[in-house]
Amino acid sequence: ATPTSIPHDDANGPRNVVVLLLDSLNRHLLGCYGGREFETPNIDRLAARSVAFTRHYAGSLPCMPARHDILCGAWDFLWRPWGSIEIWEDAITHQLRLNGVVTQLISDHPHLFEAGGENYHCDFGAWDYQRGHEGDPWKLRPDPSWVGTPALPAATGWVHRAYDDSRTYFRSEADFPGPKTMAAAAAWLDDNAGAHERFFLFVDEFDPHEPFDTPEPWTYRYHDQRDGELIIWPPYTTDAIGSGALTEQQAAQIRANYGAKLSMIDHWLGKVLDALDRHELWDDTMVVLCTDHGHYLGEHGGAFGKPGMAIRNTLGHIPLLVHWPGAVAGVCEALTASVDLHATIADLFGVSVGHRTHGVSLRPLLEGSSAAVRDWVLQGYFGREVNVVDQAGTYLRAAPNGPLPLSLWSNRWSTMPVHA
Repeated sequence: ATPTSIPHDDANGPRNVVVLLLDSLNRHLLGCYGGREFETPNIDRLAARSVAFTRHYAGSLPCMPARHDILCGAWDFLWRPWGSIEIWEDAITHQLRLNGVVTQLISDHPHLFEAGGENYHCDFGAWDYQRGHEGDPWKLRPDPSWVGTPALPAATGWVHRAYDDSRTYFRSEADFPGPKTMAAAAAWLDDNAGAHERFFLFVDEFDPHEPFDTPEPWTYRYHDQRDGELIIWPPYTTDAIGSGALTEQQAAQIRANYGAKLSMIDHWLGKVLDALDRHELWDDTMVVLCTDHGHYLGEHGGAFGKPGMAIRNTLGHIPLLVHWPGAVAGVCEALTASVDLHATIADLFGVSVGHRTHGVSLRPLLEGSSAAVRDWVLQGYFGREVNVVDQAGTYLRAAPNGPLPLSLWSNRWSTMPVHA
């Protein structure tokens, strides 16, 4: 189809959208939500311009199901564990592109380019993949020179990870994937601000997801265990210390290493905010800071990672900051979910969605309405308990005899890989 430009009425909401998705971002550790353990000055800087949603919840977990919620607007966990966009649906970028909105993805998230998650990027007008994070198969051997590389963490044990090789190619902080992604996003704004009628920029940043690996001056910012092994890969367990997976000292270090990663990516996120300042984009651009889920760092009896336990608020109650031009910065206590971002973007750009969705637009809340936009949120992992979140709290329900047998609903099951 030939793209048709969507006209913009200055009285009809923002012209552009910038989404900044930080993976595994813990709401309770952000300064703007009351956290004092780690420093997040630039997230707090954005919060000062934004509506901070205090009852915002993840729907589908973990990484790719959560992105399906945001980009497709339908709760993913109810019918499959992890997968691509299906033949009966489209990402929001499909409708935007057909209607003349410039769409750009900038990301270092390896799961977006793996089997089972690879087609979320396809309907963006362009995408920029910054290489080297976590399991990204970027390099097949370590850099033979290894000169000037920031000090490497100790060996990660018997499992050889792609990151072990990629890490040797990082010469400075600016070479780490998170900083590269944020620098690329700032550069894109410098190159494109004012060049398009309307644009949608989606920055899918994998930090502060593990590995919790940072160069100086971040490495020992929140701990000083310089004589021991630097642990950058957290275990996924419900009882790290009791099970012997970690000592108390190691558990404290991993939590501090997460904090170092959080503060480092917050610093580089400031480069994007600086670009928004330079081009005075705050006046006509909706800016969203969101995440897919949180990350356990020793809470609830020693849980780490995203283990097979009931979803507590540490994991499922997530931050959402939205700068909406003209809106008064402050707090919104309305119940909201990740699928609502999809509905809000569709509403703002005036596009229709053909497949069934579960989101509701947050626009009324951003424009000052005090009326609730939804009464409940569904939340969960495929095949496990389902949470129902409402104003009264969270109700958890699981099958009495376990989840089996399970049915996977996917027309692409025979042709499109799905992680079970």
